[in-house]
Amino acid sequence: MTEKKRFAQIERITNETQISVAIDLDGEGKANIKTGVGFMDHMLDLFIKHGLFDGTIHANGDTYIDDHHTTEDLGIVLGQAIREALGDKKGIKRYGTAFVPMDDALAQVVVDCSNRPHLEYRVPALKEKVGTFDTELVHEFLWKFALEARMNVHVIVPYGYNTHHIIEAIFKALARAIDVAVEIDPRVKGVPSTKGLLT
Repeated sequence: MTEKKRFAQIERITNETQISVAIDLDGEGKANIKTGVGFMDHMLDLFIKHGLFDGTIHANGDTYIDDHHTTEDLGIVLGQAIREALGDKKGIKRYGTAFVPMDDALAQVVVDCSNRPHLEYRVPALKEKVGTFDTELVHEFLWKFALEARMNVHVIVPYGYNTHHIIEAIFKALARAIDVAVEIDPRVKGVPSTKGLLT
């Protein structure tokens, strides 16, 4: 019996952005990222590679204004793509957690593919910018991602002082937590819920 391919491709076109995301949850960490937002290129490249997904993420947005619309819409479309790729969620572990250190910083991300979106963001104050990137957009991206993926996403950073390191640890931990949560466990019959559904 051939295993069902857990792949999705989503496009979103608005007056502000054009976003295209293709993701294979059972990949090898192959990333093709070009968003027009350099810092997000770096973070999404880390996300794909550390989650061992295969992903193509392209964006063209109104970055002449700022990076807000592009970053927000990247979270929306990536969340939608992961949700679609998961399908009926039969056989998945559902929960995932990961701790990732990045030099001075430590991040923990815990996810639940519950169909109940929520973001809990416990992160120390960040410097306002990393290069030209507004760091408040990290929360914006994660909130829209959690909403559209319909996941519980808890982000906890107990310590860290370098803003780049903190954000990088968050994205790596998010990837690894999702990788655990979407893993197929042969012991799971149907969906891992006493309600009988996760859709």
